[in-house]
Amino acid sequence: MGFEAGAINVAKRDLLVWDGSKSAEENASRRLPQLARAYFRAGRGLFAAEPTPESLHKFRLASKRFRYTLELFQPCYGPGLEERLAMLRNIQNLLGEINDCATTRKLVGQNQPAISKFLERRMALKRRALRTYWFHVFAAAGHEARWTSYLARFVRKPRQAS
Repeated sequence: MGFEAGAINVAKRDLLVWDGSKSAEENASRRLPQLARAYFRAGRGLFAAEPTPESLHKFRLASKRFRYTLELFQPCYGPGLEERLAMLRNIQNLLGEINDCATTRKLVGQNQPAISKFLERRMALKRRALRTYWFHVFAAAGHEARWTSYLARFVRKPRQAS
């Protein structure tokens, strides 16, 4: 089982069907936990084998979309959401550095072997850092449940119209 490029996009499209009769807070508490589960599932799929630069780039884009979606709902949550967003930013940064190395390496090609070798080593270091961060910090035991519980239970009450 590997990372499926469209897995989180399809899941997001299906999961973010909002109920117009409910408040943003009620919709967020119902749908965002499902979106988080889809993101964790996509990450597990990505790291089930050695990810390719292309699959890492696709996961980077999925991470960005997931983070942006959560940022839209910051007013619905307390400071705990900012902690989670910071974790997502760390993943995005590592994925971005890997993508930068892969892209630059393609541009440089075999014409600059010293630069190409440097970029390959840097990419390997960043991939190890990403894997370590994913397994020991972001998706450590119980973290997916903490994410989904937070998104489901700690949404602020909707403001009453005056």
